[in-house]
This record gives sequence, structure tokens and C-alpha cells, in this order.
Amino acid sequence: MNDKTLRDLRRPVSGQSGDTPPKITFPCPYSLKVVGDAAEDFAAMVCQVVSRHDPQFDGGDIEVVPSRNGRFVSVRLTIRATGEPQIQALFAELKATGRVHMVV
Repeated sequence: MNDKTLRDLRRPVSGQSGDTPPKITFPCPYSLKVVGDAAEDFAAMVCQVVSRHDPQFDGGDIEVVPSRNGRFVSVRLTIRATGEPQIQALFAELKATGRVHMVV
């Protein structure tokens, strides 16, 4: 991406096929990968934000993976998604931290 904005990768880019995305049946497990600059407290910050949107979230099940050169880190986790508004609010709060480059 040329611009520094974050894009919701679950939504098709305009101009792509007219297929509608598959519907998700809530509640369900929902996997996320949150990518940001490598820092000691990045995973803890992600867990704090996620816990506000999923009070049953267990931070013990996360996977922290550094990039090859150590500049970035990805935090992989699964939440219990209760609906689209919850997911949108979580994405918005993660983006608003200013520390998250991408949420997949």
C-alpha cells in the first residue's frame, strides 16, 4: 500500500468482482493478526484493547511472531466475536492506538 492508512482486508476493494463476502454466523471464534512496530509492550497493549471488546479473552493463547529483521511483530489471537459492531469497534480502537500498522 502506498498510503499509510489501514485497510479492512475483509472488505473487497472497489472494482473487484461483484461477489458478496460470505456471512458469518455469530457468535463464533474469530482469528486476528495484529501487526505493528516491534516493542516489548506491543503484545500487552494489543491484549488490553482486545480484552475491552471481548471480556472472556484469554491472553495466554496469543502467538507473538517477530519479523525476519526484527523491526515488526505480529500478534496472532482468537476472540469470541459476537457481531459485526464488536469487530468494527475492535478494529477502530486498534487503529486509533497509532501503533498498529495492519489488522488481518
